[in-house]
Amino acid sequence: MTPTTADRPQMLVEEFEELAHAAPETVTLEFINGRLEVKPVPDGHHREIVMWLLRQCMQHRPELSLYPESGLKTEAYRKGRARADGVLAPTGSFAGDGEWSDPDGVLMAVAVTSHDSDTNQRDRIDKRDGYAAAGIPIYLLIDRDDSTVSVYRRPEDGRYRTVTTLVFGDPVKLPAPVGFTLETEQLKDFAD
Repeated sequence: MTPTTADRPQMLVEEFEELAHAAPETVTLEFINGRLEVKPVPDGHHREIVMWLLRQCMQHRPELSLYPESGLKTEAYRKGRARADGVLAPTGSFAGDGEWSDPDGVLMAVAVTSHDSDTNQRDRIDKRDGYAAAGIPIYLLIDRDDSTVSVYRRPEDGRYRTVTTLVFGDPVKLPAPVGFTLETEQLKDFAD
């Protein structure tokens, strides 16, 4: 059996988009590396972390918006479809877009890990690489499993060239084009 890859996908992107559009609200679908993925519905701590980040972004960069649960066209040639837990972009960037937006203008994509068997492959590898291939300058991974925050930056040739990982409680500097520091002490309240 031939493995599913971005070059040999399970289905066409257009077929995935039709399927995702018809999926019930209790299911979130993504199309990563040519595979159909089911993303778990966020739990309470997950939602609180996204709101914590939203407040920090509004405080430091009010001209930008953190769009929760945003569908992005990712990977090389925009053949992937990933739903970021948050997307930081200039306000108004997605006006008129459908469910899946082009990543042009996105400054940062965010993932908050979930407690499921696919989080390692999905959040720590596949999405990271898909966002890098799409040229998104920063990927912020808030990892609840080991209480860390990782900042991936400098996308080049489908990979982020630099990563900085700090534990919850340490200040986390988000470099340009985001350009502010996250105070992460409150994340300790949501570690589980």
